[in-house]
Amino acid sequence: MRPHTFGRARLRARSGRALFALLIAALFVASGSLPAAALPAFAVQTGQPCQTCHIGAFGPQLTPFGRQFKLNGYTLRGADGFTMPVSAMAIASFVHTAEDQPPPAPHYAPNDNTTIDEMSLFLAGGDGGHFGGFAQVTYSGIDRAVSWDNIDLRAIQQTTLFGSDVVLGLSLNNNPTIQDAWATLPGWGFPFTDSDLMPGPSAATLVSDALAQNVIGTSAYAWWDDHLYTEMALYASPSTGFLQTVGVDPGGTSEVRGVAPYFRTAWQQDYGDQNFEVGAFGLFANLLPGRDHSTGKTDGYSDLGADASYQFTGTGENIVTFNGRYVHETQSLDASEALGTALHRDLSLDELNANASYYYENTIGGTVGAFDIWGKKDPLLYADNRTFSPNSAGFIFQADATPFGGPNPPLGPRVNLRVGLQYVAYTRFNGAGTNFDGAGHNASDNNTLRIFLWTAF
Repeated sequence: MRPHTFGRARLRARSGRALFALLIAALFVASGSLPAAALPAFAVQTGQPCQTCHIGAFGPQLTPFGRQFKLNGYTLRGADGFTMPVSAMAIASFVHTAEDQPPPAPHYAPNDNTTIDEMSLFLAGGDGGHFGGFAQVTYSGIDRAVSWDNIDLRAIQQTTLFGSDVVLGLSLNNNPTIQDAWATLPGWGFPFTDSDLMPGPSAATLVSDALAQNVIGTSAYAWWDDHLYTEMALYASPSTGFLQTVGVDPGGTSEVRGVAPYFRTAWQQDYGDQNFEVGAFGLFANLLPGRDHSTGKTDGYSDLGADASYQFTGTGENIVTFNGRYVHETQSLDASEALGTALHRDLSLDELNANASYYYENTIGGTVGAFDIWGKKDPLLYADNRTFSPNSAGFIFQADATPFGGPNPPLGPRVNLRVGLQYVAYTRFNGAGTNFDGAGHNASDNNTLRIFLWTAF
C-alpha cells in the first residue's frame, strides 16, 4: 500500500528493532480503534472481489464503490464473524537502465538488478460503523531495514447538516494526501509502484511525498451528499527519538516549525457508468532543513494545486480512466540561503502529471503517463547539473495483469497478484536533455525498464 516514490528520495530506514516496536504500537492502536471483530483485509470484510473497489482489480486507484468505502471510514461490512486482522504484501523487481547508474547501495550493481523492493505487514479493517483504518510496517529490500509506513486511522459519523446527508470524519495519518480517495494526488498517484533502484529527478514539490512518514497529523473532513468533499489538516514533526524508534533516520528529514496546514476540496459527479472529479488542494510549511536550528530561520513552502479525474466503467468489460494534477510551489528559502545551500531566497517549482489507462474486464490493461517539472534556476540548490535548473520531463508506460482480482478467485479472497512491465522515458533530466550533468550524460541514459511482481495476501 506504499505510495509511489517517483521523483523523490525515499527516507532511509534505520534499524531492524523498529519492526518489533511498530508491531506493538500498531497492535495497541488497532486494539483501541478496531474492536475484537476487526477484519484483516478489506476484500474479506466487504465480501467483494478486489475489482469492486479498485480499477485494475489491485489498487490503489479506487472505483466509486471503493471511494465510498474509504470515505465512510473503512467500515462497510459484508461478512460476519471474526477473522485475523493481519495482511501482508511484497513487491519484487528487475530493473534495467539505458546506461549504468551509480549503485543505489553497496550490494547492488550499476545495472540489471533484481531485488525485493519491499515487504509489508499491516493491520486493516473497520468495525461498528464508526472506526476503521490501516497501519503498516515495511521492510525495504534496498536499504535492508525496517520502518513504519503509511497509517490512516479513522473515526466517522453519518449525520444531516443544512439539509444534506454528510459523513463527518477524522483521520490520523502520517503522509499528507495518503488519506485522499482519488488517484490524482501524490499519495496514491501513478505510477502506483516503483523501485528505489530507478533513477529519478532530484527536484519535486513538497506535497509530492517529501513529508511522508516524517510527520504526524490529524485531518477533519466532510463528505456532502456523495458529491462535495472538504478537508482541513494540521501536520507536525515528531521528535528525533520517535523517528528513530519507528525506523526513520532524522538526518534525512526536515523539521516542521509549528504546524503545516493542509486543505483539500473536491467535487464528484456520477452518471451511472461514468464519473468525474475536479478539485483543489494546498500544503503550507515552514521547515528547518536537515533539522538545523543554527540560523534561527526556516524555509517557507506554499504548494497550491488543482486536479481532475474521469472514469468510464460501462458494464465492466471496458474501463477507461484519466487522472491529472498541477502543483505550483512558492519557496522562501531563508534558512537555505543562510546555510549556503541556496543562492536565491525566492524560488518556485511547478509540477504537471497526467495519465490515462484502459482495462479489459478490469484485470488486464495499460497506462500511459506524462510528467513535467520546471522552475527557477539556482546555482547552489541545483549545483549537480550544468544548467542549475530543476527541469525534468518524460513519459511512463505500463502494462499489467491481475489474474486473481475478479469474482471467485482460485486462491480465495486473501490472495491477489499483479505482474507488470514499466518503461520510463526521459526527455529532460535535472535541467537538460543532453549533457545534463556536464559530464556527457544525456536524459535518455536514465530511461528505465522495470518488470515487477506485486502480491498481497
